[in-house]
Amino acid sequence: MAEPEEQTDAGGEARGRSGWTRRAFVHAGLRAGVVGAPLSTGPGVQSAFATTGSDDPPHIRRRVRVGKTNVEIPDISFGSFSLESDEALIHHALDRGITHFDTAESYTGGRSEEVLGRALRGRRQDVTLTSKFVAKPGHRADYQMKMLEGSLRRLKTDYIDFYFNHAVNDVARLESEQWQDFVSKAKSQGKIRHIGMSGHAARLGSCVEYALDHQLVDVLLVAYNFSQQPSFRESVGQTLRDLAPGLDLISSQSDLPGLLSRASAEGVGIMAMKTLRGARQNDMRAFESPGRTFSQAAFRWVLAEPAVDGLVVTMKSPEMIDEYVEASGSGPPDGEDLALLLRYQHRNHGSSCLVGCGDCQDACPLGVSIADVMRVRMYDVDYGLPAIAAREYAGLAKTADACLTCSGLPCSSACSAGLGIPDLMRDTARRLTNTEEAEESGHPGA
Repeated sequence: MAEPEEQTDAGGEARGRSGWTRRAFVHAGLRAGVVGAPLSTGPGVQSAFATTGSDDPPHIRRRVRVGKTNVEIPDISFGSFSLESDEALIHHALDRGITHFDTAESYTGGRSEEVLGRALRGRRQDVTLTSKFVAKPGHRADYQMKMLEGSLRRLKTDYIDFYFNHAVNDVARLESEQWQDFVSKAKSQGKIRHIGMSGHAARLGSCVEYALDHQLVDVLLVAYNFSQQPSFRESVGQTLRDLAPGLDLISSQSDLPGLLSRASAEGVGIMAMKTLRGARQNDMRAFESPGRTFSQAAFRWVLAEPAVDGLVVTMKSPEMIDEYVEASGSGPPDGEDLALLLRYQHRNHGSSCLVGCGDCQDACPLGVSIADVMRVRMYDVDYGLPAIAAREYAGLAKTADACLTCSGLPCSSACSAGLGIPDLMRDTARRLTNTEEAEESGHPGA
């Protein structure tokens, strides 16, 4: 699903074999798919998980090699963030050609790895695995080895294809001699094939740059979506302002696209996550049609980025798997896809957190990590995973409970995207403080 081979024009703009620049393509797509189509109307409600309508079930149609490794994965891989018990869901993914599964020792308290281990029994040679651990500077190498061995036991395997230092937002975690000693020993023992880092927070750019400068990773897993691509922001941003005055696109992680291009040129594999920019699919169902959903459009955009090898996305049902797999190998986005992405931007302006922007990083004098609270809020409100959100919220170093008695003035103007942080913090505290209630409500991933 990669774009055609690119050349560069005199102005430094990438061109495909057709001779079009990506910016010109976006402009043409917007003229075809948006102009004359008011943002407040749509074609009517479609089925919840629209596909092409073909009698043949959707199947992975494109596989890619990750960076300069010899590991091949599907362009769309199974994320198991919410996986707790459904082995049949893994079998459905396998039937659809998904052969790469992404997990972590912390996902659903280790149950994600356990379910994968059971479901993939006898199929290990047919699949590849990613797992992760939050390795902090104070963690000794032998402790990190114990954490890896725990993942191996739960996954019922003796090696993991990609092992990540998880959710890195501090260069010190990559500098750690203990982490580097652990990685060296685990690789020499054959327990890890390739090493990497994952990240989606404010300091992601500096961490990626450090990892590249010191040749510390074989692969990166980073939050990346259509709104972060410069050509989308530049071209669609003006159209968005024309159609809805006062709205604009705010760039988060503005240095990330360039770093990903550098990483790819150096042979480092790139996997993308958070590709749905909040995953508020239900907001878009009324504007979708068979084979043309917001999720599919968002995937096509990310996978058309030459630096990206593939994407990982949480899958919670057979219907969701089918919808997502339909986008595999389906080519770059066209005008109708771009119209869906623009409409999503319009509908979620001022209500969706920009992952990793860093605006609110030091806004709270009491030390509440606003970005982390917004992340767990996303798990509840957008992903429909209240039990997981409650567990994550309870594990924060400083919850938003302190916001219930705060005036809200310190953080009220911190967000450049216009989010009303004080009200969102208070609402999140009320939603997630009572863990028992959240547990009783259940969630679709169970």
